[in-house]
Amino acid sequence: MKAGTAVERANGALVLVHGRGGSARDILSLADALPVDGLALRAPQAHGHSWYPYGFMAPMEQNQPGLDSALHRLDEIARELNDAGIADRDIYWLGFSQGACLTLEHVARQGRRWGGVIAFSGGLIGPEGTARDYPGLDGTPVFIGCSDVDFHIPVGRVRESAEVFRRLGAVVDLRIYPGMGHTIVQDEIDGASEILRRGAT
Repeated sequence: MKAGTAVERANGALVLVHGRGGSARDILSLADALPVDGLALRAPQAHGHSWYPYGFMAPMEQNQPGLDSALHRLDEIARELNDAGIADRDIYWLGFSQGACLTLEHVARQGRRWGGVIAFSGGLIGPEGTARDYPGLDGTPVFIGCSDVDFHIPVGRVRESAEVFRRLGAVVDLRIYPGMGHTIVQDEIDGASEILRRGAT
């Protein structure tokens, strides 16, 4: 789905990636709570409302070909935005749950300096011990927010993901919320807004 400012007049873009069971329309509504004036909005829709079939910490091969197909779709969106004149530094990525995992994995593999990355309840994809030999991110701002008791997202993987992004040269804002459910709270919206506003200055 497309929304926001027409891409030919936009000063940047925000790509919103929905979670398992969600939809492009659902995640796009989150933009109502964010400072997105002047941004082209893009929200891809997963086939069957899921980007890949199993949990994000399952062996990589179990989530194929869905995982590679989903990563390719995000690559395509980036290229489409680049072709429309929007530079990587003006592209922001946001995901929730499965969409947050996919977003983080996509950004880590790309090795490019993006405008910013916002992950609500997510972590890097793959089982324990997955090699993270990714290229650097050159100061990309990254926000990761998650509960410490999220049934779907182990807090250890969230912390590990934040450390990987720091090692890659990203500027990471990690916020762990005690006892929070699998949801998005206002403090996360505030953190995401800080990244979007910083890029607008």
